[in-house]
Amino acid sequence: MMRVCCLQHISCEPPGVFEDVLRERGAEIVRVELDEGDRLPDWRSADLVVVMGGPMSVNDEEDHGWLPDEKTWIAEAVHAGVPFFGVCLGAQLLAASLGATVRRGEVPEVGVLPIELTDAARSDPVFSVLQPGVRVLQWHGDTFELPPGAVHLGRSARYEHQAFRYGAWAYAVQFHLEVTEAMFEEWSDVPAYRASLDQTIGGNGVEILAKQFTEARDEMTTAARRLFTRFCDHAVFDAGQPNPTLSPRPDQEE
Repeated sequence: MMRVCCLQHISCEPPGVFEDVLRERGAEIVRVELDEGDRLPDWRSADLVVVMGGPMSVNDEEDHGWLPDEKTWIAEAVHAGVPFFGVCLGAQLLAASLGATVRRGEVPEVGVLPIELTDAARSDPVFSVLQPGVRVLQWHGDTFELPPGAVHLGRSARYEHQAFRYGAWAYAVQFHLEVTEAMFEEWSDVPAYRASLDQTIGGNGVEILAKQFTEARDEMTTAARRLFTRFCDHAVFDAGQPNPTLSPRPDQEE
C-alpha cells in the first residue's frame, strides 16, 4: 500500500481531486495539519509527500514557528529521492527549501487563467499529458525563483515561474487544479483570500471568480486527474519498480 504524507497549512486546502486519485489507488493518507500543531513525522516512512497551500508566506517564520522545520524536512526528503508534489504554498516551500528566493509579487494573481507550457514541459514524463493553454485557478500573492538545477515547466502572463521539476521525482505547481466546488466555497470565506480577491478583481470578486471557476471546473478536474495520475505512475510506481528509461531514485542506486 502506498503511504502518502500530506502536509496541510489550513483545513480548507486538502488535496481535493488529487486525494480522489490517491484513494482510488488504495493509498493510505497521513494528514499533518501543521497550523493546528501537528508534528512532522519521519519522512522516511512516506512513499510520497504532498504539500498543499495556505494563506501564509514561507517567510512568515516569526508568526509560524513550524516553517523552518518544515523547510528542512522537505529538503531532506527531496534530496533523499522521496517523490514530492507541491501546490501553491507547497511549491514555494519546495523552492525555498532548495535555496531559491520566495518574495511578494507585484500584485496578487487571482482568476481562472491559462498556463503556457515550456518546451521542457512538452517532453516531460508528467507535464506532457497537459493540453497547451490549460486553464487553472490562480489565487496567490507570492512568487518564487527557480532553485538551482530545476527544470522550468510552466509560466503565466503575469509570473514566469508557475511550475518546475527538481530531479526526477519532485514536482511543484504555483496554481490549482485540485479544487472541488466545496473547497472553493470554503476559500471564499477565508479573510486573506477574500482580501486578495478585492485587491485584484474588486468588491464583487467572489461572484466573478465563482463564475469563472464554474465554467472551467470540468476542464480543470480532467487536467488534475490526468496530471496527478501520471505523476503517481512516474514518480511512485516507476520509482518503486526501476525502469531502464527513467533515472533511479538515489536509494535505488547500486
